[in-house]
Amino acid sequence: MNRRKKIKQLLEAHAKKANAKRAPKSKPKYISKADRLKLAEQAGEPLSDCPAVEAGLPRDAM
Repeated sequence: MNRRKKIKQLLEAHAKKANAKRAPKSKPKYISKADRLKLAEQAGEPLSDCPAVEAGLPRDAM
């Protein structure tokens, strides 16, 4: 009985993990700061949140 119980627990755990992977994610995907800057440039928005851009410095100086 103990062996059956352990096997059943393992199968249930694997099924639970598989269901969790298929479930929709409630958290939005992370977008790095560099990607956010690129998206903002493409959209034509001003880049006022970056101090180096405000000072007129190139991004490599950050």
